Parts: sequence; C-alpha cells; structure tokens
Amino acid sequence: MHERSGPAVLEVSDLTKVYGGRPPMKAVDGLSFDLRQGEALGLLGPNGAGKTTTIQMLLSTLTPTSGEIAYFGRSLRGHRDFILSRVGYASAYAKLPTHLTILENLDVFGRLSDMGRADRAARSRELLTRFGVWELRDRIMTGLSAGQTTRVMLAKAFLARPRVVLLDEPTASLDPDIAHEVRTFVTERRDREGVSLLYTSHDMDEVAMICDRVLFLDRGRLAAIGPPAELAASAAATKVRLRAADAASAAIIREEARAGGLSARPIEPHADAPDEVEIEMDEPRVAPFLAALARRDASYSEIHLDKPTLEDYFLKIARRSGTDRLTTEAQRTQRRGEEKTETQ
Repeated sequence: MHERSGPAVLEVSDLTKVYGGRPPMKAVDGLSFDLRQGEALGLLGPNGAGKTTTIQMLLSTLTPTSGEIAYFGRSLRGHRDFILSRVGYASAYAKLPTHLTILENLDVFGRLSDMGRADRAARSRELLTRFGVWELRDRIMTGLSAGQTTRVMLAKAFLARPRVVLLDEPTASLDPDIAHEVRTFVTERRDREGVSLLYTSHDMDEVAMICDRVLFLDRGRLAAIGPPAELAASAAATKVRLRAADAASAAIIREEARAGGLSARPIEPHADAPDEVEIEMDEPRVAPFLAALARRDASYSEIHLDKPTLEDYFLKIARRSGTDRLTTEAQRTQRRGEEKTETQ
C-alpha cells in the first residue's frame, strides 16, 4: 500500500458533535482529515471512540454541532442530494425494508439514484451474482441469514457506481471465501475505477491489507493517521528470534546485541533449542545485525521475525484510553470527596 496523491474527494474540518447532558458529552472533538481519490482510509478506534457518530455525520443522518464536511469540493450542508447520490454506504448492522425482496430493494434504491430501468436490472444482476446471492433475488429480507444480508447491503452500496463508499464492517458474518471475494471486489473498485473507501473493521489484518492509510480515533479526537506499517512500527519493536547452532554462536549473538544497546533475552531452554535468543530492535537494524553475526562466523539454524502489527497499535491506543478514563474517574471521585469535606 502507498499514500495516494489524487485530489481530495472528502474533506472534514474541525468536526465536533456534543450530546446534551450533565455534563455534556463530546462524542467527536475537533476532527479533521481528508480522503483522496482512489484511496482506502481505515477508520479505527476503541469502543466509544466516536467512529459511528463520525460516519452518521458523514452520511448526513446526524447534524454536527460544529465543523465542516465537504465532498468533491462542495459542502454537505448545502449540496446534500448531489453528494449523497455519489456516496455509497454498507454496514453489517444496517437494515433494508424487510417486506421487500432483494431485487425490489435494489430497484427502489436504483430509482432513488436516478438509474434507468435497464441499468438497474443489469447492475443488480451483476452485483448479486458477484456476491453469490443472485439465486436468492426473489426472497424477502426476513428470510436471509446475516451473511446474506451483508452481501445484499454491499450490492446496494455499489449499485449506482458511487465515487465514495463508506464501509462499516463489510465482512462481518461472512464465511472466509465470501469475505475474500468482498475484499477483492472493493480493492478492484479502488484500483480500477478510482473509488474512494472509508473502511471500518475489527479485523486488523484486513485493514492493513486493504487500507493505504489508517485513522485512529480516541475519545472523539484524532489520535494518529498514517500508513498501517508505519503506525504498527511505532507501537513496538520487531522481535528477532535466533536459534544458535552452538553455544559459541549463542555467546556471539548476545555480545553483538549488547554492543548495539539491545536486550537479548534467552528463551526457556528445551531439548531441541538449547541456545535460542530473542532480541527486540527496530526493523531497519535487523539486516546490519545479521551482517555483523556473519562477519563473526556466528551460526544459527533458524530465524523468526515477529513484526509489530496494526493490532499492536490498536491495543496501545485502547490501553491508553482505558488508563486515562480510570485516571479521570479517580480525579472526579477525589474532587467530590474534597467538595464534600469542604461543606462539612
């Protein structure tokens, strides 16, 4: 994956949503980002981070307290119909009218999108066939499984050939083969047609596979944005596990680690790996480290690289968010105690 350099098709500036209450709650707090043509942007964050509220505002089903949303250089507030006719949406948790058949639902949506009759019919057949539910076309929605419903929602999202598609857990409830087909389909739309994707998923490997950049939300604020590999690398070091061929080589490995200021942790010795060592280092240092071992004729029979993943970064954000919430609650409890003492 690489950062796309096309024009911005979605620009979000200082977006804020405050829900009333005592005290008021900021679900989204000054969020700014853009989505470029032909880019897949992941939207991730712990529960309660503001992802759903953000998507609802991007779809104009929820009004922001402040801030601006613009698609294709036009304000969503002033050009809602024009914009939404070019934006698709699919969620594993959204519903279509249950008393209509699959084809009837797509036909209604196609009419609302000003598609001609022949185009609606051809496009419906193309997408339902691609997602493996064409044979169910005359079945009403209540007769579908969760996975079948998700595939129909995806067909609806791409029916009118949108320029931007918001995908909320698009592979939830899908069998692995169908999930693979969905990932292939959405990346094809991005790469061949320049469709831009805003993508949420609890599958970190899937997000890393599809998305050019990932945006992390934490308590409604932008916590980080960047390519998945860069974010992952910032969360943890690469772990290099070497199985030395002999005790002398194991000693050299530990010496080189110490010389480089690295921590070499011996793995619990066992019969088939008496001299196994684990070292943590930034990935760019791995090749020079192995070259140094080669110069000293250190031998190892096995090497394993455990690279940090996007899940490591997600857990880092989640832990920080949880710690901060506990700290904030403790501070509130302390203040209430102090106020109670002052009034006594």
